[in-house]
Amino acid sequence: MISCPNCGGNLKFDIPSQQMACEYCQSFFDPYSFGNKSRDAEESTSFEDNYEVTVFTCPQCGGEILSTDNAAAGFCSFCGASTILYSRISNERRPNYIVPFKKTKEDCKQAYAQKMRHALFAPKELKDPKAIDSFRGIYMPYWAFYITQKGAISLEGTTQHRSGDYICTDHFQLTGDMDSYYKGLSYDASSSFADSISEALAPYDLKGMKAFTPAYLSGFYADTADVPASVYQTDAESTASQEALAAIKKEPTFAHYTIDADKICNPSHTLHTKTEQVDSTMFPVWFMSYRKNDRVAYATVNGQTGKVVADIPIDPKKYALGSLILALPIFVLLAAFFTLLPTRLLTISAILAVLTTIIYTAELSAIQKKDSFSGDKGKLYLQDPEQLEQQNHKASLKVQVKNTGKKNLSIVKIFVFFQIGMMVLNLLASVIGSASSGSALSSLLWLVIIIAMAITIGVGSDKMKSLPSGQSVVGFIASGIAVAVSSVIALLHPVSDLYYYAGTIFVLIAVILSITDVIHYYNILSTRRLPQFDKQGGDDRA
Repeated sequence: MISCPNCGGNLKFDIPSQQMACEYCQSFFDPYSFGNKSRDAEESTSFEDNYEVTVFTCPQCGGEILSTDNAAAGFCSFCGASTILYSRISNERRPNYIVPFKKTKEDCKQAYAQKMRHALFAPKELKDPKAIDSFRGIYMPYWAFYITQKGAISLEGTTQHRSGDYICTDHFQLTGDMDSYYKGLSYDASSSFADSISEALAPYDLKGMKAFTPAYLSGFYADTADVPASVYQTDAESTASQEALAAIKKEPTFAHYTIDADKICNPSHTLHTKTEQVDSTMFPVWFMSYRKNDRVAYATVNGQTGKVVADIPIDPKKYALGSLILALPIFVLLAAFFTLLPTRLLTISAILAVLTTIIYTAELSAIQKKDSFSGDKGKLYLQDPEQLEQQNHKASLKVQVKNTGKKNLSIVKIFVFFQIGMMVLNLLASVIGSASSGSALSSLLWLVIIIAMAITIGVGSDKMKSLPSGQSVVGFIASGIAVAVSSVIALLHPVSDLYYYAGTIFVLIAVILSITDVIHYYNILSTRRLPQFDKQGGDDRA
């Protein structure tokens, strides 16, 4: 707690004025007038490197937040629990810089409300004014990389021209001197803050970065850094190399040459990319959690720019009503202007089932990736450092084996396409010899439907192994059976139209079941597991 020099009241950082404001006597003070300028040159290094804060711990998820005050509301933003937060005094390592909040809580609420106006199928709880008022201001820890690129470079460039029936490629060696730097390539340093959220909230304007003083934390909360800078150093250098290559390609001198980045085995080495310095920083985030059962959704707002990033699940009832309202005019238009024969109706329904199953499989694949934290290096570092090391090693080797991998993949593709092509040609030859071209086209279409469904089921079955026990896959199985039944009906080609209508109804029921499951899994993807001791949450004053 920082006391007012005039009246002894509690000083808190005031966003509009960017000053420390007293709630009682309405006085304003420079944030750097507390704690930094009054330091003695002989103070110990430990005091300079650390600052004293209150650490609040959530008893339900183990989350920790830092505060310069000694009181916090009993609400954990990261797990949504309304509970008493236990506190203790701790010395934390002082970050180098901080980007103060620029957007007030009212600005944050307005930006979020504007986004939610376009979320037609969002649960009503996310639009509740009481929920929106629960936004907390939290400073999230980041690593800011200062990277340089200095030295002579040599790149391979090509140009092409036509000579008669030939296309000739000319090769050139492009040389020059690099002298560039990147200041402030930022990556979040907290395992509790998902990389997907921090990347989506970017960028922050680092021109507004200031030397850290604890005064900026007054009235807000902060998460602690538990992921070392080394986890993201390779990513930062890779980003700098990619940006440099893009800039080189735009240079007028090299603009008419084609520079193939895939042929550069190690861009960071070729461009002399080097990390000179890493600064610990704090960036402002307005944070809100929405909890339902054992899942939690996060809404975040960039505290400097006002950019909104939110997990928005779907209300199944709203989605069903919206689909029905949309389907009615479409049905009227189709009935008025088109006549669908029973055979075509069955075929269209089967195609719809295949497309729905492909979406279903894509959702399962995304869940598998999310639950394995393959895209979140902070989580991987804490849970499985060896897996993270292997992932970084593979990423560093990826460019070197890229060309070989492409050749092998091309050979596989050619083989698969050749086999499928031979099957199609044999089918066409046999069908055309005994039937009309219309039935041949229909048979070919059904062959494509069956192959597509078989491939999708094969891929989807593999993804199901990673699902938690008890998860429904009724829609996935029903769609596969429905396509199989409809293909048998099309093959037997019965005289009565009732078989086609019955098959169509069966397929559409399977599609509805699939869509229901897809919505369920979408809601899993748009929410997160409760952070049982994953680490840290936050709160802020109203």
